[in-house]
Amino acid sequence: MIRIAILASGSGSNAQKLVEYFAQNDLARVELILTNNPHAGVIQRAENLGVKCVSFDSKAQNEEILTILQNEADVVLLAGYLKMIPASWVHSFNGKMLNIHPALLPKFGGKGMYGANVHKAVSEAGEVESGITIHLVNEHYDEGAIVAQYIVDIEPFEDPESIEAKVRELEIDYYAPTVEAWLEQLITSN
Repeated sequence: MIRIAILASGSGSNAQKLVEYFAQNDLARVELILTNNPHAGVIQRAENLGVKCVSFDSKAQNEEILTILQNEADVVLLAGYLKMIPASWVHSFNGKMLNIHPALLPKFGGKGMYGANVHKAVSEAGEVESGITIHLVNEHYDEGAIVAQYIVDIEPFEDPESIEAKVRELEIDYYAPTVEAWLEQLITSN
């Protein structure tokens, strides 16, 4: 059984979907959720789902959190985690850490490009499609190797909130199954 840890900073809707998906799965299980936000909604979701949750100060406890990850997880999934991943974490989980980004990378990625900021930028650029990118995590925001992308059509200059709703559906529908396929590949390649 592959042990999954999730890093989240916000409400935790993607984290919840991952927990629920893998609760019915023989391949992997979410064992731990970690958050750098002591007020994040994901904390209550974790409690409701019966999953251990650890809140931490992202600056002060990097190595302490890395030790927890190394002891309790085989892979790490980011689900709305808004901080740069420390290099030591990237190296420790090299090729075993995934992120989901609410746009089609390499466009609309990088520092500050998260949540509403992304959808506003997509709208202002007059794009005719948006979507999600699931990618490996490296030492730079949104630059890791792309594992999968899912696309949704949008209207040029469409309202950012409308784009966000369409992209959110893709996140809910595709993140967990894509993680499952990625985990199966990890097993067969080792």
